[in-house]
Amino acid sequence: MHKSRKAWSLLLAGVMTVTLLAGCGSSGDKEKGNTAGAGAAESVNKEGFPIVNESITLSLMAPDIGIQNWKDMPVMSEMEKLTGIKFEYLNAPRDSFDTKKNLVFASGDYPDVFFGAKLTQAEELNYGGQGILIPLEGLIDEYAPNVKKLLEDYPDIRKSITAPDGHIYSLPRIEFNQPWYRNPLWYNGDFLKALDIKKLPETTEELYTYLKRVKEEDPNGNGKKDEIPLASSSKMRDLRTWILGAFGAYEEEIYADEKDVVHYTPMEEPYKAYLEYMNRLWSEELLDHESFSQTDDQKKAKAKNNQIGLFSDWHAYFTHGGEPNTEDVMFSPVKSDMVEAPAIAKNKGYATGAFAISSSNKAPEASMRWVDYLYSYDGAMLFDKGPEGTLWKYTDKASMTKEWLPVPGGGDREEFRSTLTPNYGISAPMVISDDLTIGLKTEFDEWVTKESKEKLLDRGAKVPFPALFLTAEESAEVTKLRSDLSTYVMQMEAKFITGQDSISGWDKYVDTIKKMGGQRIAEIYQTAYDRWKTS
Repeated sequence: MHKSRKAWSLLLAGVMTVTLLAGCGSSGDKEKGNTAGAGAAESVNKEGFPIVNESITLSLMAPDIGIQNWKDMPVMSEMEKLTGIKFEYLNAPRDSFDTKKNLVFASGDYPDVFFGAKLTQAEELNYGGQGILIPLEGLIDEYAPNVKKLLEDYPDIRKSITAPDGHIYSLPRIEFNQPWYRNPLWYNGDFLKALDIKKLPETTEELYTYLKRVKEEDPNGNGKKDEIPLASSSKMRDLRTWILGAFGAYEEEIYADEKDVVHYTPMEEPYKAYLEYMNRLWSEELLDHESFSQTDDQKKAKAKNNQIGLFSDWHAYFTHGGEPNTEDVMFSPVKSDMVEAPAIAKNKGYATGAFAISSSNKAPEASMRWVDYLYSYDGAMLFDKGPEGTLWKYTDKASMTKEWLPVPGGGDREEFRSTLTPNYGISAPMVISDDLTIGLKTEFDEWVTKESKEKLLDRGAKVPFPALFLTAEESAEVTKLRSDLSTYVMQMEAKFITGQDSISGWDKYVDTIKKMGGQRIAEIYQTAYDRWKTS
């Protein structure tokens, strides 16, 4: 359960990276992609089930977390009975999926559909341009009423999944009820109680004071000064967004401000202030000195020993240990003297590249009808919770009210769910809505929702930057610039924070970034953002 939720949070929290893998194809290739499987359209039922009257078998490639073979998953068996479409699974382990995906694209032997594949915009533009991925907009209009309505209701999503050539090559995963840009930070409730803290820090100075007290006042009560006020296990990635926001930056690389001006964060004043603050914490041993080297398990071992005062995770008890509780409260973003209010990043609510159809597919119409069911309430319910009667049942179907059933054989509900459905730890193409959880939310779930609303959404959280396409030329240039620039920025962040390099060298650092193309990256994304806004 914990690994799954964290995996999905990383999928949501991750910032957009763009890589260009090959050149563009011919218009003839594109036309070939448009007509793939046209002869099979007559045998597809446009409404109701089954989708096809005579069973067909297609191939599907997806990342696999290795818990259950997809052919044995009840959800996939139910879908086969319902639709008449059977799949041959060509899955690869999640950790090596991107490598396998690249090899498959290079091989010329493609699966009929890519599922949960996290296709980048560059991959879509490249392989769509070559005709390997077929355009979907015509299929959406004719065979996917649920997807069509979503794109009409949320035009920003349509803009984000439409390539510069005007085609849609993939469908997204949509999860509007998840506001977190990254895993939240959580306070150690035991420490708050021991230090008699009634009001959470609201400024960077108040946060500093809390961390200082954690270090000096023995809140775990063991008589040792073994407390670690603040800790990271991902080289600051888990902390960076939340601390940067105190100085006015929404994201650590690219973001658009309220005036639609695009910023390359590592060369700007908010980033400098963030580095100075983190160096202050480091120099006073308020930030764990193993933050740039330790694993997540090593950090969690310290937390379970009740040593850490503030940390990041999907839920606090994943790190702190024990059962879900409301004592380890969510971090409320703080502000510095540089801003009137903190910049609070919000998840955009969708992940692109979740489903695509290849030119090898002889039944694209049936494939589109199949995936469209996942964007309906009934289809999403099946894929998210498993078949009715296994883990859940309706208490009032008219109001969508449900209740949990005992886990067959006992054990953890989420771990059992992972054997039922592929919607576990991957970016499955579907819509996750509040309707799916009516009657199923625990008191803890409701509390987390309330914490998120009050501390993030009600305080003006915004999406730092939309998912959007770069042109092939823009993507190639950005990829080239980032290859060295991203490494340099990460190295210098560690040096500035740990004091290996003094912040007095900031101007020299900025000059180096400019020479390496930092300003040019901002210009490219400004052009792409302006194009997205007006498209």
